[in-house]
Amino acid sequence: MANYKLVFRQSVAKDFRPIPNKDVTRILQRIEELQENPRPVGSEKLSGQERYRVRQGVYRIIYEVADELLIVTVVKVGHRKQVYKRS
Repeated sequence: MANYKLVFRQSVAKDFRPIPNKDVTRILQRIEELQENPRPVGSEKLSGQERYRVRQGVYRIIYEVADELLIVTVVKVGHRKQVYKRS
């Protein structure tokens, strides 16, 4: 299986600010794993959207997959209580 390219939305940098550094490190490792397998065990497709989410502790990583271009776009990262709220 080919490796996917990771792309981050600009807003993701702002999402990391309130998260402790030790958790940011774990989240980034989890995101890197998406390069090899964008739909790992435990990932779920969000209803009514073309987005997926994976868990990393109490945090959620929301992302989109473009299989034809081999790109994974990280859309949002946040605490499970707030990540699904519309901005």
